[in-house]
Amino acid sequence: MTEAMRQPKIIAIYGSPRRKGNTATLLKKAVNGATDAGALVEEIVLRDLKISPCLEIYGCNKAGECMLKDDFQSARDQILSAQGLILASPVFFYTVSAHTKILMDRFQSLWVKKYWIEKNSRNQQTFSRKGLFIAAGATKGKKLFDGILLSLRYFFEVIDMELWKALLYRGLDFEGDVLKHPQYLDEAYQAGKEFAEALSPAP
Repeated sequence: MTEAMRQPKIIAIYGSPRRKGNTATLLKKAVNGATDAGALVEEIVLRDLKISPCLEIYGCNKAGECMLKDDFQSARDQILSAQGLILASPVFFYTVSAHTKILMDRFQSLWVKKYWIEKNSRNQQTFSRKGLFIAAGATKGKKLFDGILLSLRYFFEVIDMELWKALLYRGLDFEGDVLKHPQYLDEAYQAGKEFAEALSPAP
């Protein structure tokens, strides 16, 4: 096996509307950890893409292909070609950011392909890929991440991924708040490194 074949490919998605927000800072640390562990990481900044919300026209019923043509297709192809995904989003009203939710919703076309067209069984599904999720919320409520994790698990299921780990941080609101918690940054770096190692094929 060549070195290139042993190098896992990871897609890192920045789901925050802020370029230097708390989740973006945490994700950058995770990316550094993954690359230091030998992974090939490609980054996607959702706020830079032009992706329409799902219009629910169900043109995907025929072949499982979304009829809306924009930046979604290239992002989808990158995600589906990778062994791992690191997704980071702040918490907005107990779910992901609008940028992230739009991307997730557009994968309805893949849901249609898997479960309506190909008639795959959800009960017998096995996952060949892994996902790492990073989220930061301003409040400290016990159920702050309940809704976001439920949505995320269903999304990961559609793209054939298991949730490998979730890094969930409370009390982070304003830009730069995470810098007051260096232990969070260390944890994100270590998680990125371990994630890459978990994706690497056995020698």
